[in-house]
Amino acid sequence: MANIKQQLVEALEKRILVLDGAMGTMIQQYQLTESDYRGERFADWGCDVKGNNDLLVLTQPQIIADIHDAYFQAGADIVETNTFNSTSIAMADYQMESLCFELNEEAAKLAKTCADKWSTLTPDKPRYVAGVLGPTNRTASISPDVNDPAFRNVSFDKLVVAYREATRGLIKGGVDLIMVETIFDTLNAKAAIFAIKCEFESLNIELPVMISGTITDASGRTLTGQTTEAFYHSLRHADALSFGLNCALGPKELRQYIQTLSQISETYVSAHPNAGLPNAFGGYDLDAQEMAEQIKEWAQSGFLNIVGGCCGTTPEHILAISQAVEGIAPRTLPTLKKACRLSGLEPLVIDENSLFVNVGERTNVTGSAKFKRLIKEGNYQEALDVARQQVENGAQIIDINMDEGMLDAVEAMTRFLNLIAGEPDIAKVPVMIDSSKWEVIEEGLKCIQGKGIVNSISMKEGEVPFLEHAKLVRKYGAAVVVMAFDEVGQADTRERKIEICRRAYQLLTEQAGFPPEDIIFDPNIFAVATGIAEHNNYAVDFIEVCADIKSQLPYALISGGVSNVSFSFRGNDPVREAIHSVFLYYAVKNGMDMGIVNAGQLAIYDSLPDELRNAVEDVILNRHEESTDNLLALAERYRGTKSDEQNHQLAEWRQWDVEKRLEYALVKGITEFIVEDTEACRQQASSPIEVIEGPLMNGMNIVGDLFGEGKMFLPQVVKSARVMKQAVAYLEPYIQATKQAGTSAGKILLATVKGDVHDIGKNIVGVVLQCNNYEIIDLGVMVPCDKILQTAIDEKVDIIGLSGLITPSLDEMVNVAKEMERRGFSLPLMIGGATTSKAHTAVKIEPNYSHPTVYVQNASRTVGVVAALLSETQKADFVAKTRREYEIVRQQYARKKPRTPPVSLDIARSNALKIDWLNYTPPKPNQLGVQEITASIDVLREYIDWTPFFMTWSLAGKYPRILEDDVVGEEAKRVFSDANAMLDKLSHENLLTPKGIMGIFPANRLGDDIVIYQDESRQHALLHSCHLRQQTEKKEFPNYCLADFIAPVESGVPDYFGAFAVTGGLEEDTLANAYDNAHDDYNKIMVKALSDRLAEAFAEYLHQQVRTKIWGYSPDENLSNDELIREKYQGTRPAPGYPACPEHTEKAKIWQLLDVENRIGMKLTDAYAMWPGASVSGWYFSHPESKYFAVAQIQKDQVEDYAKRRGMSVSEVERWLAPNLGYES
Repeated sequence: MANIKQQLVEALEKRILVLDGAMGTMIQQYQLTESDYRGERFADWGCDVKGNNDLLVLTQPQIIADIHDAYFQAGADIVETNTFNSTSIAMADYQMESLCFELNEEAAKLAKTCADKWSTLTPDKPRYVAGVLGPTNRTASISPDVNDPAFRNVSFDKLVVAYREATRGLIKGGVDLIMVETIFDTLNAKAAIFAIKCEFESLNIELPVMISGTITDASGRTLTGQTTEAFYHSLRHADALSFGLNCALGPKELRQYIQTLSQISETYVSAHPNAGLPNAFGGYDLDAQEMAEQIKEWAQSGFLNIVGGCCGTTPEHILAISQAVEGIAPRTLPTLKKACRLSGLEPLVIDENSLFVNVGERTNVTGSAKFKRLIKEGNYQEALDVARQQVENGAQIIDINMDEGMLDAVEAMTRFLNLIAGEPDIAKVPVMIDSSKWEVIEEGLKCIQGKGIVNSISMKEGEVPFLEHAKLVRKYGAAVVVMAFDEVGQADTRERKIEICRRAYQLLTEQAGFPPEDIIFDPNIFAVATGIAEHNNYAVDFIEVCADIKSQLPYALISGGVSNVSFSFRGNDPVREAIHSVFLYYAVKNGMDMGIVNAGQLAIYDSLPDELRNAVEDVILNRHEESTDNLLALAERYRGTKSDEQNHQLAEWRQWDVEKRLEYALVKGITEFIVEDTEACRQQASSPIEVIEGPLMNGMNIVGDLFGEGKMFLPQVVKSARVMKQAVAYLEPYIQATKQAGTSAGKILLATVKGDVHDIGKNIVGVVLQCNNYEIIDLGVMVPCDKILQTAIDEKVDIIGLSGLITPSLDEMVNVAKEMERRGFSLPLMIGGATTSKAHTAVKIEPNYSHPTVYVQNASRTVGVVAALLSETQKADFVAKTRREYEIVRQQYARKKPRTPPVSLDIARSNALKIDWLNYTPPKPNQLGVQEITASIDVLREYIDWTPFFMTWSLAGKYPRILEDDVVGEEAKRVFSDANAMLDKLSHENLLTPKGIMGIFPANRLGDDIVIYQDESRQHALLHSCHLRQQTEKKEFPNYCLADFIAPVESGVPDYFGAFAVTGGLEEDTLANAYDNAHDDYNKIMVKALSDRLAEAFAEYLHQQVRTKIWGYSPDENLSNDELIREKYQGTRPAPGYPACPEHTEKAKIWQLLDVENRIGMKLTDAYAMWPGASVSGWYFSHPESKYFAVAQIQKDQVEDYAKRRGMSVSEVERWLAPNLGYES
């Protein structure tokens, strides 16, 4: 076998080899009947088999042999086996999946017998057999359901299984080479290559591989949208004997694409076009002579190494073609420079001539608060917009990361990549699959048809997993980022960086067969000018190692995260920009190829002021010991440049006419002069209402427009509303005195439904609507249905808006809709809030109310929805369109099958996490029992995760990077400064008192419950904490249940379990109401948002105290706040109502255990929402394997079992677990 490739290569060097022509065209000429196809063996087969051409190798072998003979006689060097459809996927059409191995084996034997006969007849022209793997009748890159672009009717893994079976049969039957042909979806072909490589390894054999794609039409792209060059890049890892194109087009149409392929392919080029384009009756009109003339011109132009025919071609065509190309020299293989050749739908080549390559970083849940929120909400449509903006803004690659504790990262990555595949304006660029979890990377690789990049692998767990992962990355056909990280840790010096990179390079190139041009090193960029002497050389080390890598590790690329270098100057943009600019100037000069960098924050190196550039260069290049101090001294001068401009502007606008001053104050959110300007304006106006309807509304209209266009951000809008409210409040007495009322665009009632205390989002919606001249009646939180509806009648409102954050609120919204229907309401109903969704609104709420019901995704969308609902001209169309959309959503929901099938509770339990309790001793707590915990705001602010805070204000970005963002950075800085000023005030004036309580108890597992004991004797149970188990099929992972992390009763191992409840402060609502009464929405929202952050910070702080002192199982833990946020510690603190324990009523057990309400004043509502809204509660687990996961869909058997354990009725459990039910209740 080994010499087949050698023989073929020798022949290809001498002449153009000829392939056979169409098999199907020839079979059609025999006009076979159903009984001819069946033969004796399949006479009684249960379905029609006519048209199953591959079956003929078993029922009419002589016909197939005759066709092979005819092509060999016409001059073919290579014939293809009659196995185009012989995969279990395609054969399912005929219920013949079980025959696939036999079909491939017999087809190969048949063709091989013919080939051997002809090789004997013409010893100077040996004949070969190519075993054909067709494309199947399914696509891994395209959804067959127009309403669900993420859906796939075949998976990569299923394709691999099918292709492995076919390949095995072909090899056993004796083929000389394997041909993957008529590729219209490159992802299918990647699965075929993966399968072929697996079989070659398994059988310890290697045959030449031919690859042939299909350009479907004049667009010059495959069916799934790739250009010829992108297609080639995607499959280059196959190490194929030849690349080619076949089918769909005739020679005239195909010529330009074969020409392209001949220029870019480092290996041989094949072509087997159709006999022209099909005519009106599906036949082919291009005769043998005409086709041969066109092919001859291709050969003379130097395009060809192998040529044959596809649909419509016959032995006559092949004879004419073989005669036409005889004596013409074959195409010589070009010598192409080594380069990293990537692809999405379009190619991307990175070589020494490439400019710095920008990697888009916003489609990363760890780097973009907005993106994380959208993914967690399941709002993939808007998440796609984030990706689209990246590409539009110049990203040449997009980095996608779904690593977040509360996300099913595999599911999110798969869904998002599948959706991107349907968006050509995003999919055109290569994808960087970014995860610290191998299973996420691997599932991601199974979704992309292009050649992407894996980010990242490293040697931190040793060489064995490193090489194993590298070989798989290669087999999937991707490039790879390698972190400078080994078993010892991250490399921080030049010596360590090059040592690790050199070692990784040798392993990859020598042991993993990895092309050096597909290796991208990230040698770690760290912050300089931190004041710590050891850090001073970090930039020099990186810059110098770039040159080392380029000189010692040929063709490898270099990448890194640039903003890290200037981290110590956060808050000082001019200096940070200068640092990035200088750093990149030297790093790129030394060979850095690509990186994640904020393009908007790059100053031009040459245009930096000399003194600043020199000072920065001193730091970056570590020229002397005073470099940091000098830059710090200079930095303050540059920090001030922007405020000087502001002072100048201030002086200027105060000279304007009073109406213009009012407008300006509104747009800029300045309250300082509002009373004097409003009074001055009132004196000029004929009535006080004119002030509102004139300059104030003009200003608010500008604000509304700017916000709608994305030129103003939410915090600015809220500040504008504060100005408006204060002006209106000042005018109110004058208006009352003249009994005039202003005109409003409409009256909207907003309420957070009964049982729910969360209202930040609702408040923001109210502010945005007020900015657009709508009158708002805000009923607050925990509003019963009757009060909502009665107020709507009494106030004659135009629209009702319901808000909710916890899952029980969804049921209450359904209840309000039913009640509106029963009472004969016809007002539009708007639905919003963190747990709500378009799907829930369409499936559960809208069917209960016969008048307009609309889900509103966020505050900025509200204005458009309200305007449409209140417009005489737009309303009917808008409502009809929404109804159609929701009907489609309902149909999709009805059809939706779980991604993984459900299993019975018994099977799920038999696949529980198995912990070896004999060899593990649970840590005994230092302090058992309940204790109240206090922590000051000054302590807690160090633990704040600021990223969600910015999300509250609709500012997308990860802290602290958001402060430097080129779009929202300025606004983020302002809000951050205001937040810190308020924290100072709350702390110094003792306005808000965070409170907490926790307890640790002896405990053991009993089935899926955790028994919490009164004391160490473990004789008296205080209560059972009941838990749920994942109930979908898990092949490689356990079916987790939180109880698995606690030692079972029967083990005799004493274990422990904790509980906690914390709040940012009981004063939250009082403070917010005081701001509300002062017409200050901005600070009302600010105090709520900060209370929320303080509660989360308290939970983080308390958990740290538990781990290091109270329980004390990690006494030496020393993590940064960022590491705490990323949960880098041992143990977890899942909260009832969240994915791992989704049943809210379990919260009551925490209240019972810790006596929460009596001891610290936190309460539970009827719907088990915590009051105040800024509160967190949960359980503590200590086991090193404890983790967060999503219970997801559960089945009736588990619901019944849980109901029994909880002492609740099945219907009650179904109500609380409605979002988790995997069946219709």
